[in-house]
Amino acid sequence: MPGPPPRDNKALALRGAGLVAIAVVSGLLWFLIRHDSTPDEPVAQPPAQNTGQYQFTQVAGPAKSTDCAAKSYGDTQKFFRESPCQSLVRALYTTETGGAKALVSVVVVGMPDSTKAKALKTLTEQDGTGNVTDLVKDKTFAGTGTPSVSGPDAAYASKVDGTNTTIVLADFYAEHTDKKLIEKIADDALRLSADLKG
Repeated sequence: MPGPPPRDNKALALRGAGLVAIAVVSGLLWFLIRHDSTPDEPVAQPPAQNTGQYQFTQVAGPAKSTDCAAKSYGDTQKFFRESPCQSLVRALYTTETGGAKALVSVVVVGMPDSTKAKALKTLTEQDGTGNVTDLVKDKTFAGTGTPSVSGPDAAYASKVDGTNTTIVLADFYAEHTDKKLIEKIADDALRLSADLKG
């Protein structure tokens, strides 16, 4: 009775080496895919706006409307009753610098023409004339220790870009005070309007 055919050890060794090589290459590819140069962002984390002096993280909004009279108060509300806006977008951001945390309201109002956009800016620049209701004031956003960005210590900044008026209000958490710093933060936050238009 003939015995089992002789084994081809060389062929087996080559097959084994080929399988090991495939496993090593697969493992390397998996490692490179999982550990590329860009770290994974947390899924629930909103995008940070970090192309200016301060880094802003959106915490509320954008809330969109076309009824500016219903979303404003004081003389600003009267202004909107006579000159209705075409669009309104409101959002809230936070930023931290030097251990101080600030809450920032950014509002973009679309007016029918640039003349009315400039008139709105002129009106809201004055004390005691009301403003667009921010998302803290209308209780859309609430949290522990949330500052009132429309309070007496809040910083104000505004600009007109064509028919759009951007209004920024900002104040610190934990009753921190630094007038120059909060004004710089408000001025820098004007650029966030680019993300809220449309």
